[in-house]
Amino acid sequence: MTAKTLSRVLCVLALSCLSSLASAFDLQQLSAQLAKPSVIHGDFIQEKHLRALPQPLTSKGKFVLAKDYGLLWQLATPLKQDYRINATGIARRDAKGWQMLPNKSAGAEQNRLFLAVLQGDSSGLQRDFELQLRGDAQAWQLTLTPRSLLLQQVFKQINIDGGELVQRIELLETQGDSTVLRMIDSSSAESLSDAEHHDFVD
Repeated sequence: MTAKTLSRVLCVLALSCLSSLASAFDLQQLSAQLAKPSVIHGDFIQEKHLRALPQPLTSKGKFVLAKDYGLLWQLATPLKQDYRINATGIARRDAKGWQMLPNKSAGAEQNRLFLAVLQGDSSGLQRDFELQLRGDAQAWQLTLTPRSLLLQQVFKQINIDGGELVQRIELLETQGDSTVLRMIDSSSAESLSDAEHHDFVD
């Protein structure tokens, strides 16, 4: 999984946590529901569907989303690789420790949106996406349609499904490719482990 794809996925994962439109089960209620946990742990399975390939590219791993720190994205297959997202950008771990990845224009914009969600800034999301919520607190779907020209160049539509927590994210790209991300066995916690805390602040 490339850093560009990772940036897209993490942006969308975070976008599911914040909004302010209204419906029967409104987005303010959804925001409050998803913002309750201080820390969320889980496994993920990501399938990247490319027009040129008959079978999707599949990757698996674990994630840790911490409201006050950012997100750890720990790939296990097809290769082991750890990523960290925080206020300074995206970093990848190698033998020397965490190394910042260069901010490309699209990736930087998506990362900005991701951080806007973590920081509780709804203005950027309202400007860049039209949001439609269906369902209730136990089973809901949030549809994001890009407004900004930059995001329209990347995404056609984004669908996020969940209950108490986010369960599935589908990214439909403008050029016909798509990505499906399933969050499995997600659970909430009050605090990070010592090792997780070290990974965020090191």
